[in-house]
Amino acid sequence: MSFVLRRPFAVSSNAFKQFSKPSSLIRSFHSNPKSSNSFFTPRTTTTTTSSAQSLLKSEALRNGFKRSYQTPSYQPASTTSSGNLTQRLLYGAALVGGTIFATNLIFNRETREDGGMPTYEREYLNQTFMHTGLGIGIIGLAARTLHTSGWSYRLMATNPWLVIGVGLAASFGTMYGTFYTHPDNYVQKYALWTAFNVTQAAILSPLMFMHPAILARAGLYTIGMMGSIAFVGATAKQEKYLYLGGPLLAGVAIVAISGFAPLVLPATAVRTLAWTENIWLYGGLAVFGGFTLYDVQKILHHARMSERGLVRKDVVNESVSLELDFLNIFIRMVQILSMQGSKRR
Repeated sequence: MSFVLRRPFAVSSNAFKQFSKPSSLIRSFHSNPKSSNSFFTPRTTTTTTSSAQSLLKSEALRNGFKRSYQTPSYQPASTTSSGNLTQRLLYGAALVGGTIFATNLIFNRETREDGGMPTYEREYLNQTFMHTGLGIGIIGLAARTLHTSGWSYRLMATNPWLVIGVGLAASFGTMYGTFYTHPDNYVQKYALWTAFNVTQAAILSPLMFMHPAILARAGLYTIGMMGSIAFVGATAKQEKYLYLGGPLLAGVAIVAISGFAPLVLPATAVRTLAWTENIWLYGGLAVFGGFTLYDVQKILHHARMSERGLVRKDVVNESVSLELDFLNIFIRMVQILSMQGSKRR
């Protein structure tokens, strides 16, 4: 029952405050005030005509015309911006590598005693990761499609309680339908699994309002965090972290309550809302990072049971848990990065 409360509904309103406003283009038209009656003025001398032509051909007038219609959005990227992009990529790679090293150093001191991962466990885990990546891809593609069709605007304009109620019903219905469908019933199994992913995309489509750079960095950090934790869970001692199921369930209940706090508490309770937001953000990162460690070891445990014929092999059900872990971590990464960007402005 640990998956019941792992739902990414409590997207804080801070995630959608930093929308960029379209830049206005000011076009100035320069005219000679004395030229209003020039139509009725006879051209008397050749000197006047030549002076007018020289004025029109002057460099100052042409430069002024160019400045009036020049749009800064079409200027090529400077070397400074490319340098900043390279620095950010290096910073992200160093952060991912440091996370992997630190996680293994702290949590992976006791490795497996069976001389490594057997073939059937490796295949089971690889197939689960493949379905997880495919599910995340379906969610991202469906969210982008729904956002471009205007679904995000309509969703944000709807009553939040209605969104939560319908979203919970659709998510739990498709999720439990996927869980309780027999693995041999491929058509119904994958149809419900696809419907579950589309449901997540419909709820999370407003995240597409965020800057693509923030979404890309959040995805990179989420992959690095989950990858390092999954590596620890796969190489650690068998069933070492399966005891975390109970404490993590209690932790996710606290995180879920803090996520619903902005819908219940008044806006005047600033300090309480700040505490609940920190619990939802950073406490949620810790809780769902622990769920990733727990789920990986649970998958390996199910692989051993499946090898003995005790349970049916079902990598689709296993991937749903990892998808929920990824989505919850990703949402919090997006909010943290957007808050950091707003503080720098």
